[in-house]
Amino acid sequence: MSQKPEAAILLATLAMTGVIIVGGGGWLWHRWQGDDPASPPLSQNQDHGDKELLPPPPSPQVNTTFTEPQQVAAGMTINIDGSTSMVDINEALKTTFQKTYPGTVVATEAQGSDRGIVRLLRGEVDLSASSRPLTPQEQQQGLVAIPIANEAIAVIVGEANPFQGSLTLSQLQAIFAGQVTNWSQVGGPNQAINVINRPSESVTRQLFQRLGLQEHAFGQGSNVQTLDRDATTPMMRALGHDGISYATYGQGDWQQSARILPIEDALPMDPDYSLRHQLYYVYKTPPSSQVAAFLGFATSPNGQLAIAAIESLPHSD
Repeated sequence: MSQKPEAAILLATLAMTGVIIVGGGGWLWHRWQGDDPASPPLSQNQDHGDKELLPPPPSPQVNTTFTEPQQVAAGMTINIDGSTSMVDINEALKTTFQKTYPGTVVATEAQGSDRGIVRLLRGEVDLSASSRPLTPQEQQQGLVAIPIANEAIAVIVGEANPFQGSLTLSQLQAIFAGQVTNWSQVGGPNQAINVINRPSESVTRQLFQRLGLQEHAFGQGSNVQTLDRDATTPMMRALGHDGISYATYGQGDWQQSARILPIEDALPMDPDYSLRHQLYYVYKTPPSSQVAAFLGFATSPNGQLAIAAIESLPHSD
């Protein structure tokens, strides 16, 4: 009979030991995992041993500055498409780049800013010339725009137009909104104003609406003629003696059939001229070696001198 109490005591002792082992093991497990509510969590720089965890790598940084190359590999080719407003800039940089780095090839097209950006995203070209900034959606797709030059939008009339004055911004907006329809209303002769507008898909039209009309809508009156094609030379021919329109300064200042009107007494070449905007080269990150080389040259003093010399050259349509 004395053995039963001893057996019971032994079983109770074993059971108590098991509870302690299980509970202590669970506590150690949770503490090792760092989720013990009574203990502080492991920091990001603590490990289960003696070594520290490295911090996460930094986010990739966009390279927005490029260095003019001393030399480039012979046979390097750069393909550019995009804004028609940048044809002359493309050609000036192409000529100077190929002369500076013999054996290189710069191939250029001008299918418009939007088309150039689409081709860049598809990997069909290395750079897109753009007369507009990038949209947030385009930036999210890895595109970066580098400012390359300033461009002015010129307000033009036919060479035979008798109006010789300057327009204020409010007068300009009233004319293109269809509220002012006679030149006498802005100090000119008593004759109707014929507004020559570009098609809605024209980037030049969109820029003029933003810079000149400050986002006001164009008029739709009988004195407004909208061209079927976005081309400068046919538009200038349509100006006659009573028409008014607009063009990028590089497209308009050399034409003998048209004359630039001052806006607020300033002309496009003046520093305080208000109808001015930025031109860009757009690339996709990360930039290739040919992109870095071309942009390094284009943004260098030598590249900027080549762009500045454009005023002495014939301009494209």
